Amino acid sequence: MTFADKVIQFNKQLDFQGRLPDGIRIMNPFKENAQVNILMKQFYKKFYDDNNKRHLILGINPGRFGAGVTGIPFTDSKRLRSICGINFEGKETHEPSSVFVYDVIKAFGGANEFYKRFYIHSICPLGFTAIGKNGKEINYNYYDSKELTAAVYDFIVENIKKQVAFGVDTDTCFCFGTGKNGQFLRKLNDEKGFFKNIVALEHPRFIMQYKSRSKDAYIDKYIEAFRKVEDR
Repeated sequence: MTFADKVIQFNKQLDFQGRLPDGIRIMNPFKENAQVNILMKQFYKKFYDDNNKRHLILGINPGRFGAGVTGIPFTDSKRLRSICGINFEGKETHEPSSVFVYDVIKAFGGANEFYKRFYIHSICPLGFTAIGKNGKEINYNYYDSKELTAAVYDFIVENIKKQVAFGVDTDTCFCFGTGKNGQFLRKLNDEKGFFKNIVALEHPRFIMQYKSRSKDAYIDKYIEAFRKVEDR
């Protein structure tokens, strides 16, 4: 099996059967949307159909307008079509995090070069939603309540183990998020010993929302961190 085959199989088997806190809904695009499985298969076969060893990058959990629509972390339908060259049928989605990540990918040398060396997923591979104060559905993170974190803890551990087994480089794992996400992964890694080193980078959404004027500096920071592991 190629790296692509392993990821495709992994995504298709994702299924959370535990009990969630009241008001929280699991979001599993691989079970809810037939097009997602077609898109993610095309994507991984295009960029990952080999046996290269890659560094793992872990985000928080899928969002509604990125992986929730395409099945590919930090890839909204705009970037899927315009940069990855994979056709998307339906309402076009725009996710600021995806904009930043693909600016980083461009600076690294493009999608082919980047995905040859890095594999992106999330600490919790399925997403969550809740109903906001305005009555509309909003993204919810696995760490937004202690009850949810406890409910999905074993699910998180099991699925990080499965992804490590794809053949990722366990010397360094990158984490998107220097706050709660990075803290959780470091503590988990201390307990489970998945990786020798965790490198946390500011989350793309945080950069786009609060630090957009310094975006180029953050792109440089990302590239420097990624090049360090590549130069070893």
